[in-house]
Amino acid sequence: MKYYISDLHLFHEAALGFDQRPFDSMELMHNSIYQSWNRKVTNGDTVYILGDVSMRGKSEKLIAYVATLKGKKVLIKGNHDDLSDYRYQQLFDEICDYKEIKDSVDGKTYDLVLCHYPILSWNKMNRGSILLYGHTHNSPEEDYFQHCLQELCEKDTRHIYKEGLRAINVGCMKPWMGYEPRTLEELLENWNK
Repeated sequence: MKYYISDLHLFHEAALGFDQRPFDSMELMHNSIYQSWNRKVTNGDTVYILGDVSMRGKSEKLIAYVATLKGKKVLIKGNHDDLSDYRYQQLFDEICDYKEIKDSVDGKTYDLVLCHYPILSWNKMNRGSILLYGHTHNSPEEDYFQHCLQELCEKDTRHIYKEGLRAINVGCMKPWMGYEPRTLEELLENWNK
């Protein structure tokens, strides 16, 4: 099984405030993420983390915490990911800036583009590929990006898939994410509800 999540911001106290996260402390957030992650994910699963695991990657506590999260972890680097500690790097099966993969739901295969940042034009977008991204949290920047995609759908038929563009923010704070890794099936069922 493949799962997706972004912008955990572990051990980043300011994240509680700028996202209005529903936790009274970092400890409560860490416990919630740990419980839901390890209840759902097995060690045979792959979790694509689309950036910003934490503010920095040098903390002993962070390294110990990430090591306890189940699954093969693939990190698509974000702007806050510090990978200078070799021990931290070893927690990930792969680390990259951008990745294209395939995933299936109910026998249908989807092309996915994985990037920490929202991008306005991505590979095979006119053939139904789906962009999964993070970075923008619940911000005016996120609203503007989604508005731009809507306008693009209304004005450009050459680069737009007949069913519209799908760019899904997998930031853990989004309502369809609920601070836990989600499958593509869950994302498609709950995105934009």
